[in-house]
Amino acid sequence: MTRTQTHLVLLSTYALVAALVASRHAAAQDAKQPYATMAPIDQYLMDRDAEIALARTAAPESISRDAEVVVLGRHGFETSVKGKNGFVCIVERSWTSAADADFWNPKVRTPICYNAAAAHSLLPRNIKRTELILAGRTQAQVDEAIVAAVDKKELPAMEPGAMCYMMSKQGYGGDTVEHWPSHVMFFYSQTDPAIWGANLPGSPVLAMSDDHEHLTEFAISVQRWSDGTESR
Repeated sequence: MTRTQTHLVLLSTYALVAALVASRHAAAQDAKQPYATMAPIDQYLMDRDAEIALARTAAPESISRDAEVVVLGRHGFETSVKGKNGFVCIVERSWTSAADADFWNPKVRTPICYNAAAAHSLLPRNIKRTELILAGRTQAQVDEAIVAAVDKKELPAMEPGAMCYMMSKQGYGGDTVEHWPSHVMFFYSQTDPAIWGANLPGSPVLAMSDDHEHLTEFAISVQRWSDGTESR
């Protein structure tokens, strides 16, 4: 089974120890799930100023203050604030940042701040996914379109050094994982997690590889939230 979304939870207040993973290539969702279909678009939208402020909480102020900020509109993400340092802050929604049970959950708000390399190579996949979702495609159709675009190189491979900050105290990960611990992530075109010692007993590094999107993600917890307060 291919896995493309890594969802992080704390087993204790001191350690990031597990990844909750949702497959984008799994069977259709159970109709009995509380979020079986897409809600009206207005439920996914936010006040623009509030969304900008929430997006900036993803990274320390020294980074996010000069970052570009994109916000969700009715047809996809739009640039709301021009940046100066190459970073892009965004509040991602359920179809890119939640487990399958929360795929259509309109309450999901996940602040993320991508560095320039990730903004050029990973973010376009999530931007494209959002455009397809808002155009009325199903989850399965979107999965197929993204995989095909990666294979055809219509969407880029990961640039060296691609990473993001996910250090916000705020946001909502969904009913499955309400709030993620403070962490950073690193992205590679498909590689062996063993090179980082990921997923081994005692290792602080978690990793997940997606054979379809040719993507490997590494996650490492950090001890502070973006505002500098202790996260443990």
